Amino acid sequence: MGRKASVDALQAALRAEHAAVYGYGVVGARLRGSLRDSARTMWHTHRTQRDDLTARLTGLAAEPAAAAAAYRLPLQVTSARTAAQVAAALEDDLVTAYTGLAGSPDVALRVLAARAMQEAMTRAVRWHSLAGRPEMPGSPRSAAFPGLPPGALVPKPRPGD
Repeated sequence: MGRKASVDALQAALRAEHAAVYGYGVVGARLRGSLRDSARTMWHTHRTQRDDLTARLTGLAAEPAAAAAAYRLPLQVTSARTAAQVAAALEDDLVTAYTGLAGSPDVALRVLAARAMQEAMTRAVRWHSLAGRPEMPGSPRSAAFPGLPPGALVPKPRPGD
């Protein structure tokens, strides 16, 4: 993985953080009490992470991906349950997005990827549980290798096979 691949992986993580910042704003509007406080905390966490990724990209002389005006959420947030489902999906997407950084030759980026994936997975498990969906076969959190796309571990045919 060279500089371009590292920049591309950082950009993917940044886009996922932009989506999480947007999504937690929507999610927080449907929650009350301690769940709203949790969503607000996560919103701030993702803003901080977004800013860190932006600084890293700028440090690499790359133009950070801009946030979109709006993002398509996996479902309409109409209740606390659907808010938790959306939050879980946002965190699942972050696990996948940070996977790209795990192969970086830069130790700091590998550490960032491992930490971010672990934290997102922890949040995803909590939100899935709050959504009443503690076990979802095939979801990133139930996979043996979370964050890897389906088929990533399928052996590739070798030439001559």
